[in-house]
Amino acid sequence: MARVEGLAFRVTGRVQGVGFRYFTLNCARRCDVHGWVQNEADGSVTGFAVGATAPLQQFCDQLAVGPEFSRVDHVHTEHRRDSDPEGVFSIRR
Repeated sequence: MARVEGLAFRVTGRVQGVGFRYFTLNCARRCDVHGWVQNEADGSVTGFAVGATAPLQQFCDQLAVGPEFSRVDHVHTEHRRDSDPEGVFSIRR
């Protein structure tokens, strides 16, 4: 059985108004990761993802690239034991 981890993330740069949350949702679906993503007032995007170690790393690697019109300056991650009760990946408003 694969080890499941939780990962809080904050992405900074030009990440709002460029489809970053939808990009993140699609990445999560492709990687079989669940959790959530949301815009923050400071212009960053934050979220929480839960998945097996390898898919979670693949998800983070894709966040560092971002969608076409974004510019990712930094992806800060922090491992957490929190769980996501929904079992899906969603966009929070």
